[in-house]
This record gives sequence, structure tokens and C-alpha cells, in this order.
Amino acid sequence: MSVARAACVTQAGLIAGQQRVAVSRPFISGKNVVSKKAVRIQRKDVLRSQRQRSVVVRASDPSADSELSELEAVAAAVERLKLENEALKANLQADVQAPSGGAEAPTDAAVAMAVAVTVAEEDDDDLKVGVPSDNPFKENWKDFAYPPVKGDGTGIYKEDPGYAAYGDHLSYRWNRYVEKRTAIDQYEGGLEKFSRGYEYMGFTRSINGITYREWAPAATEAYLIGDFNAWDKSSHKMAKNGFGVFEIDLPNNADGTPAIEHGSRVKIHMKTEDGKFIDRIPLYIKMAVQAPGEIPFNGIYYDPPKEEQYKFKYPRPKKPRSLRIYECHVGMSSPEEKVSTYLEFARDVIPRAAKMGYNAIQLMAIQEHAFYGSFGYHVTNFFAVSSRSGTPDELKYLMDTAHAYGLVVLMDIVHSHASSNSIDGINEFDGSDGHFFHSGPQGYHWMWDSRCFNYGQYETMRFLLSNLRWWMEEYKFDGFRFDGVTSMMYTHHGLQYEFTGGYGEYFGMNTDVECMTYLMLANDMLHTLYPDCITIGEDVSGMPTLGRPVIDGGIGFDYRLQMGIADKWVEVMEEWVDDYGWDLGNLVFCMENRRYNEKCISYAESHDQALVGSKSLAFWLMDADMYDSMSTLWPTTDRVNRGIAIHKMIRLFTMGLGGEGYLTFMGNEFGHPEWIDFPRDDRICNQGKFIPGNGNSYALARRRYDLADQEHLRYKHLNEFERHMNWMEEKYQTMVSSHQYVSRKDEDSKMVVFERGDAVYVFNFHPVTAYSDFRVGCKQAGKYKIVLNSDREEFGGWNNVNEKAEFFANEQQHDGRPASFQVYAPPRTCVVYAPTDEYPDPLDAYCEAEPGADECRVYDD
Repeated sequence: MSVARAACVTQAGLIAGQQRVAVSRPFISGKNVVSKKAVRIQRKDVLRSQRQRSVVVRASDPSADSELSELEAVAAAVERLKLENEALKANLQADVQAPSGGAEAPTDAAVAMAVAVTVAEEDDDDLKVGVPSDNPFKENWKDFAYPPVKGDGTGIYKEDPGYAAYGDHLSYRWNRYVEKRTAIDQYEGGLEKFSRGYEYMGFTRSINGITYREWAPAATEAYLIGDFNAWDKSSHKMAKNGFGVFEIDLPNNADGTPAIEHGSRVKIHMKTEDGKFIDRIPLYIKMAVQAPGEIPFNGIYYDPPKEEQYKFKYPRPKKPRSLRIYECHVGMSSPEEKVSTYLEFARDVIPRAAKMGYNAIQLMAIQEHAFYGSFGYHVTNFFAVSSRSGTPDELKYLMDTAHAYGLVVLMDIVHSHASSNSIDGINEFDGSDGHFFHSGPQGYHWMWDSRCFNYGQYETMRFLLSNLRWWMEEYKFDGFRFDGVTSMMYTHHGLQYEFTGGYGEYFGMNTDVECMTYLMLANDMLHTLYPDCITIGEDVSGMPTLGRPVIDGGIGFDYRLQMGIADKWVEVMEEWVDDYGWDLGNLVFCMENRRYNEKCISYAESHDQALVGSKSLAFWLMDADMYDSMSTLWPTTDRVNRGIAIHKMIRLFTMGLGGEGYLTFMGNEFGHPEWIDFPRDDRICNQGKFIPGNGNSYALARRRYDLADQEHLRYKHLNEFERHMNWMEEKYQTMVSSHQYVSRKDEDSKMVVFERGDAVYVFNFHPVTAYSDFRVGCKQAGKYKIVLNSDREEFGGWNNVNEKAEFFANEQQHDGRPASFQVYAPPRTCVVYAPTDEYPDPLDAYCEAEPGADECRVYDD
């Protein structure tokens, strides 16, 4: 019996012995948060089914004693994990307690977690072990008719007549997209069927047994090997067809059980064109693990009995109108120095994100990656979940938990490149340099030491489009953040190239048109099959048309990740050392520098800004004072006071002015100290330079949520401000308003005033000067109130702003605005003013048309 199989058998036994219990249902509620009308949007029953964490043991596991045999090592690990599982099970059963004291939210509101319910017994039929259908293909799309190509790709010219000068390039791009769509329709039965390659390739199961298929055109022979045949490299030879696909059927055993056991190890053994034999992990494998004492990963045949399969209980939430993303890495989501699990993340982080007012989770490092320190960006197995954090079914539990809280879940998908690791990954799968990739230098990314896909190759398109469908269908993801889009789109990968904004930089020979058409196909497919799917392109180049619909000739992303903003804040931290010399016009320009009618996700910092060599914004601002001056029990330093004030201003300035959506990396909301550094050994880089390791320490690969939860530490101030900021945006929906106007950016007074929707944002960046009766312009006369105030003591401020005051805007023109009112603006503060409830809530019209939308909550005073 294999290591993985032994672990899975033990896990199955643990699960089978569990009993159903009463569980808790959280929903967003609390003092003055949700009116009676908002009850219709209450959160779904949150999962508390008692799934155990994966007990697949890795070589890095402390219990993997080199003196023990394989099975002894597994047994030792299982005994240790049983204790952890029991504690975890107890926590998963516990009710989610409401916070005491009715803590306020942005407009005197709070988020409480409450209401105990009991989960009804599942239908007994759902728990019976069944046999698969004779047709391995899913039936839910069988009657779907994929619509033909619409439009002529000229809609983009209406947005910007400047595109006409590059019409030849744009027409060629559109025609290549149409050619591919037409070919797929003609020869593959349409894009919907073409993107379900995982239902034909890899391992599929029918009533009669298992079929395994693999595309390996450069291999001359192939054999399926694994625990099931004692790794015999000649007993199970595969047949090759004229398209380079190898195939083998494995009939069921005499007793009707499958020929390959669930949880057992498998690989494909191939003979290359030069006569060498190589072993590879199957391309479409669902799970890959690293066994104790071994360096290479093994493919795992993952096909659990029906009673062990997780069954989704909650539908996908609708697409949020005002997107607020909590970017997360499951493995580093614990305060402890370890790799966290999907179950722990579901228990600890998802409720926190919902309470904080985010409406989306973005998960990094979900695709299997042999090197943990790659942050998940050197993918080795594209269809497999990262086994460090658990099993595929445990990831499904995480997904269902998020959906129960009303959170959409985006996946950080890596289609820009693949790990050059050929032992564990897909590089040189059949022994050739060009399998899925460009051959030669074009197929190698010299900075990332990775392989670059050939997006014009038919089977590459099938593999990548099917990969997107797999995560949408199998795990119910709600969309994707496409990583490294800049690298994908250009033959120079954006390396050693400075973009100035001239259209010739985007529409010319430097652009990989085959990649552009792949991205068009991907967005076409995702938005056609899943209308609420969200796609975000990580592009720093500013590629025009990236965020325009495919039908108009655009690339089709819903959002562009506005990467320049975070880079600007790093520049401010590093170079703008004099607070009196801050160039506010430069900051405003950076926030507003985005293309008309192409939505952007703004962020002050993501995971990138805190990696080794840099540090979090909070650490830039407060540095070593964060180690001993964050207590509220005694006065702190001027550096900490300054840092807390500016940290709040940076985040609100970014959300208020920087885009149509907002993102933060987990922990940064409360000013996480230091930086991110994954466990690693000493190494020599590709350029021959010695890179020191960190002793494989997890100390900087975790999130110190315990700091924000301590009542006597000042991290709580930043945490509360972010929470109130999110809920303020949830109510007033300013990011998605079409109205944005900057009425003042004064370098002398250090004041910035702008309107977003009906709200008026007032920032005083001056280090010491306060302004009384300071007049600010607005778009309409009437009564205004404060809806967010960074100077509140709860947020680490000084309570110099009277939040009970009323502000009456008259028709006195000011700063080019038709109306104005007067405010008090203390130094280093930001305050948001909004019309009183005498004005209609901006969500009313939207919610009349979309009453089921998750953000259709109505707030009371």
C-alpha cells in the first residue's frame, strides 16, 4: 500500500465515524446595520460539516522520521494529526459567537455573527456509494448551444478614435480570434465542448472501468505505472493514435472495484524520440503529493467513494457591484509558523473577511507548485490543488463556506508561464522542448526561470481553456485574477522595456497576437457560460482595450489590476521623505490614470510590495517602532502616530480615487509588520549569485492576526478603520459611481478634495496645520453628515472632528463646483461627507432591478 493510500484510508475511517451535529449560521447583522428590508439578503447557512484535514504526509513533516519505514512514518503522522483533527473538529462544531458591545460600523453600524441553526439530515441516497454513468461526460451542458461570433470587433473605435491609426493590427487580431472560434466550432463541436478537455483527457471513469488518455506526440511509447501494478514499466502499454494521443483502458476488477485504488500513486512512463525513458506526472492529475523521504512529487489517482466526496450546499453569490477583494494565501494564513490548511482557513479567515466588509476572496497558490517559496507562481500541476493545505474535497469545503457567507471567490490563475521543473511539472512532458511551449529562447522566461506557453498551438489552447472550466465546474470558483498578463502579451515580456503610453508600443510586432486571441477566447468562454464570472488582468503596461468586451474587439477582462498605484506608494515611502514636499498633483494623477470605460482594481499594497527586499506600508511608516511602541497602555512615539494617520489616509485615498474596485492583501488592513519571506535554503541563482536562505523558517510566512485581536495594541485601530471604510463603501457605492471630480489639489495647504458619487472626500495631508471653516465644493446643495472620519479615537485618532455636526451646503460656488459647505480639517486626517438620508440611497434603483443581489442591503441611521 502506498503512503498516500495509507493516509487516505485513515482519513476515510476518521470521516466515516463522525456524527452530524447542530451547527451555526452566520449572517450580516447588528446594531443599526441592516433594516427590515435587508433581511432578504441574510447570509446562507455556513458549513460546519466535520471534514478532517488531509493526512497526506510530506517529507518536510516533523513526523516523517528517516529511521521509520513508509507505513510507520504514516502511522506516526496520523497519530499526531488525530489530535489536531479532534481539536479542529471541536472548533468547527462551535457556534460563531457575536462580538460584544455592539461595535460600530461606518455609519453607526456593526457586523455581528449570530443565530444558531441545525443542519437537516442529508438524503440517505446521497450517501450511498454509486457507480459512474456509462457516459463519463457531464450532462448539464449537453443542450447548451454556444452562440456564434457576434459583431465585427469595431466597437472599440467608438471609445477612442485613435485606434483607427492601428486598424490593421487590431483587425488582424480580431480576425485571428474569429478564425480560432470558427475552427473550434467546426472541428470540436464549439467552445463549450472544447473547454471540457478534462472530461476526455487524463483519467476518466465509466461503468466498465478507467480510461487514461494523454497527449504526448513526441513520445514513441507510453506505459501507465503506479502502485496498482507495482510500478511495472511494461505491463500496461498505451496505444497511440494519429493525433499523438496515448490511451489505455483498465477494466474493473472481478469484484467490480476500479483497477486503480483511490489515493494510490500513478505516473506515465514514456520513451522519447532519442530512445530515453522518462517518468512524468499525468497532465490532468487532480492531486500530487510529496511522500516522506522523497524529493519528487507523485501523481495521486483521486476518485473517492461517494460518501467521502464533498457535496456543495450553497449557490454562487451574485457578482458584487462594488468589488472589495481580500487577497489571501491559504498556506500562510495562520499566526502559527506552519503551513495552514483549507479547513483552518475556512474556520478562521473567511468569517473575518466577511466581518471586515470584503465581498470577495482572492486565493493565491491553489494550483500545485513543487516549490513553496514560489508563492504559487511556478505551477507544476495545473489541475491539482496544492496538497500542502489539504485535499480537493477540503478545498470544496472552503469554497462552500465562502459562498455561505456571501463571498465570491476568485482564483489567482497562472497561465502566463509554467515551472521549468520537468520532474514534477509539465515542462518537456513528452521529452520535447515544444510540448505546450515555444521551442528555444522564445519558450524560456529568463527572469522567472520558467517556460512560456505557445498560445497559438491547438492543444495548448485546449489545455488552458479546460483548466479554467475545471476550476469553475469542479470547485465553483467565481472568477479569476490572471497573473502575469503583461508578460503574456508581449514577446519581450515587459522586461527591460519602458512603456510611455504610445499606441505603437501596444499594437505592433512586440505584441503576441496569439496570446491576445487566447485571452479573448478565455474571456469569451467564461462570460458566455458563467455570466457572473469576474475576470481581472494583472497588467502593468496599460494595454488599451484590455477591459473592453470581446464583442467590441477588446480582450474582455472585467477589470485591470491597477498596479501603478502600489508602485507609487512604494516610491512615496522610499523617496518622499519630506512630508511638506509631497506632490499631491502627482498622487492624484496616478490615482486617476486609467482608461475611460475600462474598470480597474486599485490597491495600496498587495503581496508583491511586502516580499523580501521590501516591506509592508506600515513597516515603511513605523519601522522598528512597531516592535515596542504599539501598546495603548502608554504613550507612543511620533513615528507611530504619523504612521497610523498616514496609513489610513493612503488606503482611503486609494479606494476613493483609484478605481472601480479595491483589493488588500490579508493582514495589511491592520498594518502587518515586517515583510514576507517563505522558508528556503541557501541557493545559487541562474546568474550564479549566492542567495542566502532563512533556515527554512516560517516566521515571516504567516499572518499575525493575533496582533489585530489584542485590545491593548494599536493594530486594532487600523483594523477598525478598514472595516468601517469597507462598510461605508458598501452603503454608498462610491467606487462604481460614474461621477468623479477632483475640485482641489493644493500643494501649499496640502488639501485634496474630491467627489465620488454623492460623497465628498476631504484629505488634509499637512503634518501640523489644521483648517477651520475650510470651504469645500460639492455638486449639490443640502444637508451633509460625516460617514467616515479617520480622526476618531477608535481609529487611533484624536477626536478633533465632531461627528454629530451637520453641514449645510448652499449654492455658493467654490473650486468650480455649484455648491459648497465649510468643515474643520485637522492635520493628517481624511473625512468623508455624504448627503443625509433625505436623499435617496444610491442602491435603491439598482436593487429594484436586482433585488437578489448580495449588496442590496438597506441601512438605517
